[in-house]
Amino acid sequence: MEHLSDRQMTLILAFVIGFFASVAGFVLHSIIKEIQQLLTAGFDTTTFNWLYLLFPIVGIYLTSLFVKYVVKDNISHGITRVLYAIATKRSRLKVHNCWSSVIASSITIGFGGSVGAEAPIVLTGSAIGSNLAKLFKMDARTAMLLVGCGASAAIAGIFKAPIAGLVFTLEVLMLDLTMASLLPILIASVTATCFSYIFVGSEALFTYHMDSAWDIQRVPPYIVLGIFCGFVGLYFMRTMTACENMFAGMKRHPYLKLIVGGLMLSVLIFFFPSLYGEGYSMVNVFLNGRTIADWEQVMNGSMFYGHSNLLVVYVGLVVLTKVFATSATNGAGGCGGTFAPSLFIGGFSGFFFARVWNIYQIGVYAPEKNFALMGMAGVMAGV
Repeated sequence: MEHLSDRQMTLILAFVIGFFASVAGFVLHSIIKEIQQLLTAGFDTTTFNWLYLLFPIVGIYLTSLFVKYVVKDNISHGITRVLYAIATKRSRLKVHNCWSSVIASSITIGFGGSVGAEAPIVLTGSAIGSNLAKLFKMDARTAMLLVGCGASAAIAGIFKAPIAGLVFTLEVLMLDLTMASLLPILIASVTATCFSYIFVGSEALFTYHMDSAWDIQRVPPYIVLGIFCGFVGLYFMRTMTACENMFAGMKRHPYLKLIVGGLMLSVLIFFFPSLYGEGYSMVNVFLNGRTIADWEQVMNGSMFYGHSNLLVVYVGLVVLTKVFATSATNGAGGCGGTFAPSLFIGGFSGFFFARVWNIYQIGVYAPEKNFALMGMAGVMAGV
């Protein structure tokens, strides 16, 4: 090691971070998938399922016990903790952050917590970078760079998109980097992407096939959709803040938080099973469906099943209630992020907009799958 320059060592560590971040992402999603398969495999898709009232509360309670008695530290709001570490603690994250968020969030999401796995994985990847920097006695600037490598590798590994990981780090973490600093981040991102392909194959998290061309005649509805997504994003942020403040007021009463948040979440999932977990499979229904028969899959396992005339109503209600489900999950003691919920709400909002536009024949035809994809981009950008 003594024969390597600091720059060479940084590049090697970037590769190592990329590998471990991809492993963490693979482990997290594997555990989530296994838990969900175990719990919901026998559910009847043609009617409601009473167990939806139980699973989320159990998952949040188990997560709370794990955090309280095993981790003994606050691990919520992963990306916020990364930003805090960069701003105030010379990019130092605790050792347990390398694994604790993976376990906690897998329990929360597997049992139905309506949050995302991206923030916990970003915290995990960043913690791996931070602790490797500490282990090899890197200076503060290099430590910050390796934290950025971990964050970008986490996003790149989950979505198999190395450039997305790079852009995420530059935009969200706002690291003050030179062009020379981009190389380690790219190495970490590409490494994580490559190993994700090895672990899970070439299948993407979101699948999309373009059936309708992006026609310039649709520019007016594109603009209106953008404005609509802006308001949805504003609703998401304001409501999330209000709900979190409410749960923060119950800080001294953990069991009250569990009861209020757990009941809120479980009741919402009972009526709208699309809110169960990350919900990416539901988003893919809109990105790939072409007919009402395809889109109706989002109502499986609910009281709305078989009522195709209520599809738009169901989707609109899911858009409104998703933010409460996400807030209740984290507020009650669960572990997860808001990145996936913003994509979820965006996909549902885009589809909702296109269906209403087409039903009332406001103007040129708006392809539902195209608008679902644009809705994801719009709401996520706004949030």
